[in-house]
Order: sequence, then structure tokens, then C-alpha cells
Amino acid sequence: MRTRNSTAAHASNGALRAVDAGTDTAGIEPFDDVREHDTEHDTGHDAPNHANHANGLRGMNGTSLERSDGPDSDLHHEPLSPDDPLAPLPFNPYKGNRGLTRAWHAMKNSLAGFRVAIREESAFRQELTLAAILIPCGVLVPVDPVSRVLLLGSVLLVLIVELLNSSVEAAIDRISLERHELSRRAKDLGSAAVMVALGMCLMTWGLIVGPLVVRWVKAWL
Repeated sequence: MRTRNSTAAHASNGALRAVDAGTDTAGIEPFDDVREHDTEHDTGHDAPNHANHANGLRGMNGTSLERSDGPDSDLHHEPLSPDDPLAPLPFNPYKGNRGLTRAWHAMKNSLAGFRVAIREESAFRQELTLAAILIPCGVLVPVDPVSRVLLLGSVLLVLIVELLNSSVEAAIDRISLERHELSRRAKDLGSAAVMVALGMCLMTWGLIVGPLVVRWVKAWL
């Protein structure tokens, strides 16, 4: 008798749940799970309700489980890591100078760099000797102002590239003095940059000063 009453109670509860959910109770067995969603009748009309339900989920302890993919989700992210390009740079005590003080320290550092390059880099000494010869010639040669700038600029470009190459080599040696393929490649690339600058200087002087030299030689002969 208790079994029949229990079965009837389950059937009546299932029918009541089906009526409350707005579904058709025809053909529902007493033990059918009427809480399952009918995917065929789940139209776009119920989509906002499901979205609101997902956004308003609450945990077992009553805390809100809000979605983190909204437009304001970036405000609740963890702090940026040091590797993130948007992360603020760490404080550098050597960058605190401003105005004339900064210019004074920059000039002292630049002069120190020139002294180190002259003392330690034989290639820079050779190129500096070449510049000491070509710069007065570029000033005295009878050419238009644009050509004069190109002559002097090509010589200074060689010195600039040589200084940058020396700084790259010093940084690599600071990291490690062991032989490594990447270290060798970086130094070779810097040397190639110096060679390109020298080739540009030679081409500029050959195209501008070359015809003048040929004319002077013909006039003397």
C-alpha cells in the first residue's frame, strides 16, 4: 500500500513540475525527468534568460559568480607582470636628472665614451684618423652645400656606426665571454653595418669628388 501511495506521489509531483515548466504533460511517465531542457524548443526568446541566469549564478556559499568576459573585466585582472609591455618601468635612479644637470651628465658620459673608444678600439682609431684627413678636404673642396653635407655626413656616419658596433660588442662581452653562435652572429652583424657605412662613404666621395679630381689631373697635364 505504501508503495502504491509513493508511486502516485511521484507521479503527481512530476505532473505538477511539468505544468509549472509550461511543458506538455501528455506521455510523461511518472519517473521521467521533466527538468531536462528541450533543445528543439529552446529558441532565441529564452536566450536572454539563459544569459542572465549565467551572469547571475551564485555559489553554494551565497557569493556571486560574475562573468569575467565583460567590458569592465580588465579592471579586475591581476597586476601586470614585468614582462608585459604595458607594465610601468622600474625606477631608475640614474634617470632622475633634469634640465641642465641632465645635459651636463650626458656630455660627461659622451666624452667618457669617446675616451674609451679611442683607448680600446683600434678600428675606431683608424677611422678617426681617416676622418681627420677627409673632413678638412670636404670643407675645402669646391662643391655645392648639399654635396658638402653629403661628404661630411658620410664620414661621420662611419664613426657613428663604429661606436654603435663597439657598444654592442661590449654588451655581449658583459653577458658572457664564452663562444656562442648568437654572440658571434651579433658581432658579425655589427661588423657588416660598419662595412656598409664605409662603402657608402667611399661611394659618396667617389661620385662627388672623383670628377673634380679627374678634371684637375687633366688640367695639370
